[in-house]
Amino acid sequence: MTVDDSNSGEDTPPPSDSAGYPTPHHDVDHTAEPTDDPLAIRLEQLILGAERRYTPFQAARTAGVSMDLASRFWRAMGFADIGQASALTEADVLALRRLAGLVEAGLLSEPMAIQVARSTGQTTARLAEWQIDSFLEGLTEPPEPGMTRTEVTYPLIELLLPELEEFLVYVWRRQLAAATGRVVQAADDEEMVDRRLAVGFADLVGFTRLTRRLEEEELGELVEAFETTSADLVAAHGGRLVKTLGDEVLYAVDDAGTAAEIALRLIETLKHDATMPALRVGIAFGTVTTRMGDVFGTTVNLASRLTSIAPKDTVLVDGAFAEELIRTGDAPASETEAAEAAAKAEKEGETAPEYRFGLRPMWQRPVRGLGVVEPWLLGRRES
Repeated sequence: MTVDDSNSGEDTPPPSDSAGYPTPHHDVDHTAEPTDDPLAIRLEQLILGAERRYTPFQAARTAGVSMDLASRFWRAMGFADIGQASALTEADVLALRRLAGLVEAGLLSEPMAIQVARSTGQTTARLAEWQIDSFLEGLTEPPEPGMTRTEVTYPLIELLLPELEEFLVYVWRRQLAAATGRVVQAADDEEMVDRRLAVGFADLVGFTRLTRRLEEEELGELVEAFETTSADLVAAHGGRLVKTLGDEVLYAVDDAGTAAEIALRLIETLKHDATMPALRVGIAFGTVTTRMGDVFGTTVNLASRLTSIAPKDTVLVDGAFAEELIRTGDAPASETEAAEAAAKAEKEGETAPEYRFGLRPMWQRPVRGLGVVEPWLLGRRES
């Protein structure tokens, strides 16, 4: 929705993000003309709950927001340029007022408000695309011969919209409650930003070859099954699925034991599916920077590198992760030590320590960009 606001009477600088860098989206001078298709306009009015009324400049002025700030908000939300077309509604004005109001009240800084707009826009854009591509498109197939999709779409969306909206708000509140709980349990303020987490990558082996062999529909079904299985397992064990990349998923967990359990269960589950290729997993433990729902840092990079060198259907972990499993009593320091402890316990009539996992050191090897690392092979430990 960013526009040429030469009519605003303000000296507006070139488009840039909150850090002041030029926005790549505006390197190309283009304007997305609003559609004039009658059904599309009716659907837009149904979904937005208001009619087109304002140009971008008029919407910014009505909201009491500078054109520059309005442009940055719209750009952050991912809206296309529409020039000076009268395509905005009261909902757009209200959204501007709310964001600007949070800044004026001192609840959010301007850069933070732009981050809120960007993270919300990116997340909901993906959700909306998925719902149209995978959900609504299938449901809007004409149920009876002679009916057009046009005749089906409007009443269907009219029925679905309030239900989907309520469900979206419910899930968001649940996720917000969980995320807030994790933050308030942090040991100190610094840990709220830079936290110590276990980060795991799970990668399908030979996926590139599969893309050449499978039909598009088969490939799509395989990716969906992999993502669904991964998401379910991660969530069931209290982890967080950070993102999916087709043949790869990234997850984060507060403790090493849970991360290990998720990794092994992923491999065990997919092994029973004849349609799935082999899986390999890499896990690292350490300080992680979180931003806009994503994770960054050396720990994340190390987990990714470990995945790339892991043999199929195995889990490789870094030394810090192995130490954490040993510290928490989830794995023995060595099998020799475990055997000695078991023999001593038996001799003294006590219960031997029980470990969920076993660790086997692998050969040290150089890892691109991270120097020499000593990976450990993770597995379940037999009783």
